[in-house]
Amino acid sequence: MTPPVFTDAAVVARPFVGGGVDAAPPVPRAATWAADFSRLTRPRIAVMVLATVVTALWLTGGRPENAAAVVVLLVGTALVAASSSIANQILERGTDRRMERTADRPLAAGRLGVREAWGLTAVTLIVGAAAVWSSYGWQPTAAAVATWLLYVLLYTPLKQATPLNTAVGAVAGALPVAIGWLAAGGPERLAAGDARGGLAAAALATVLYLWQFPHFMAIAWLYRRQYEAAGLKMLTVVDPSGLRAAGQSLAAALAMVPASLVLAVPSGSIRLFLAAAVASIVYVAAAIRFAVRRDDASARVLLFTSLGSLLGLLTAAVAFGRPV
Repeated sequence: MTPPVFTDAAVVARPFVGGGVDAAPPVPRAATWAADFSRLTRPRIAVMVLATVVTALWLTGGRPENAAAVVVLLVGTALVAASSSIANQILERGTDRRMERTADRPLAAGRLGVREAWGLTAVTLIVGAAAVWSSYGWQPTAAAVATWLLYVLLYTPLKQATPLNTAVGAVAGALPVAIGWLAAGGPERLAAGDARGGLAAAALATVLYLWQFPHFMAIAWLYRRQYEAAGLKMLTVVDPSGLRAAGQSLAAALAMVPASLVLAVPSGSIRLFLAAAVASIVYVAAAIRFAVRRDDASARVLLFTSLGSLLGLLTAAVAFGRPV
């Protein structure tokens, strides 16, 4: 079914005025603002980014000497991530209106103006970058800004041009590893002959890059009709059979197995090795199920398995993977 086409005049929903008994109670303005702020900044994505930074920081240098600097680094990184999310929604507000899952976002629904959104984008980016710089200098700041540029200026427009957008977006998703590695003095440690942190960070970045393919292919399958209606060139849109999406998911999940195991090499931790093996093999099993069935149920299993496997892997890396 083709979704309704929104015009600028019809975007803003007006409250019902009247005294009927069926009228819904008004939503408190503070609650509306809080909900819109959450939709704009997508905190769940920011949490994943921060978990990545913390893991890379830990694997590279162990326990940081300055906890306050780490807090500032994470706050700055979260602000940069929020800025990229707002900019993404500015650029995609037209396509967001044509998708049920995104039509209620503040920009798509007309509750926030484009000018105000660009202002929020600039403020969060500048403040966030300044916070990262003040905590650990220009190198992690450059990595954070590069992630923003790649996500906003390359990945976002590519979604309307080619299914290769996922491969580009996966780079942006893996780049936060560089923020943690650089903040922990990774280049200096490598130059001094200590390659353990560099190896762990490289393995983590590879894992995160590969992890995103099954994860996003599952989402692309579940919302393939909405993506098609919005004109987005997801792989499940250009190949409705799902064969190519399933193939990419399975190939990436299989490649993630050895990359996950490499995470355990710098620390020599048997527990991390076993945890990485279990997490990645379970992910492969879910990808195989999706490849065979290619239906909504198997896609949902793959999506939830992706989240669980990544959470388990990052937790095990922090718990057992500190370089000796």
